[in-house]
Amino acid sequence: MYFVIGYMKRTLSVIILCVYTLSCAAQWHPDSMLTGYSFRSVIHPDDYQGPVVSTIIRHDSVVPRNRGILYIHGFNDYFFQKELGDSVTAHDWNFRAVDLRRYGRSLRTGMKRYQTRDLTEYFPDIDSAIVDMGHAGIDTIVILAHSTGGLIASLYMNGSPPDQIDGLILNSPFLDWNMNGFTRRILIPIVSCIGSHFPDIPIRQDSDSSYSESLLASHNGEWHFDTDKKLMVSPSVTSGWIHAINEAQKELHHHSDITVPILLMHSSQSVGGAQASQGDAVLNVRHISKWGRRLGPDVTEVTVRNGLHDLILSKPEIRAAVYSSMFSWLDLHYGR
Repeated sequence: MYFVIGYMKRTLSVIILCVYTLSCAAQWHPDSMLTGYSFRSVIHPDDYQGPVVSTIIRHDSVVPRNRGILYIHGFNDYFFQKELGDSVTAHDWNFRAVDLRRYGRSLRTGMKRYQTRDLTEYFPDIDSAIVDMGHAGIDTIVILAHSTGGLIASLYMNGSPPDQIDGLILNSPFLDWNMNGFTRRILIPIVSCIGSHFPDIPIRQDSDSSYSESLLASHNGEWHFDTDKKLMVSPSVTSGWIHAINEAQKELHHHSDITVPILLMHSSQSVGGAQASQGDAVLNVRHISKWGRRLGPDVTEVTVRNGLHDLILSKPEIRAAVYSSMFSWLDLHYGR
């Protein structure tokens, strides 16, 4: 039933988006945050919170090709990783990213950021980018997704994904809760059950800013991003959000059969906040490996020594290894 409903939603959204895309093809604007990139907004039908907007970000290869990478960000995030997009186009792949509804460029005044009750709500946001890529002549697509985006993308690919999607790259996907066994097995299911009936109960998160500080150039990192779009401390979520994540993880744990090739990448170690620059300070890498290897029959696993939670934001020599693994895998499966 979970995927029947998701498939029906997706079919309707694709029909709507095809009409919208054809009528709004010229509505691209220069992205003031990323030189050489452009974006456009996609208006979706209203939902339980009101107006819904997603955003497609575009950067095309100089060499005309019919293939592209679609990037999906994680929780408390948006697309700002220009080095990633530039690397993709330098390897002769067109690049798209999507800022999901209520995230980043898609966040509007009055919206409750990041709220969701079912991860299939994000499928139309992905569909809109796929439709747009099709109109641009891109018929070979690999999804690249990080953290919660990796969970969403895995769920999307485990249903009835568009034929154009030929591969999936997962950067530290959120496939299980990084909590002790009692919390994962007892408390989370209880909160999830409550969230299915009362989705708006706020759930506070850890107030530790160590991971953000390990990224920002103004602290201990080398990156510049808008801290109004990617907050220093993860905000409270809701019981409905817990329910949405838990149900998606359960579905993938018990009924996963993603047929396209998968590249699964994660750090070599999980670390506490104080060691955020030495490993994954957000998720349990053993969980990523355990569940990631079960997503489908063709999974290539890459362990990145001392990689950060977002591997492509690691130190230069570490992310160079990440890019090498990623583009070698792409070359192997799709040619140069």
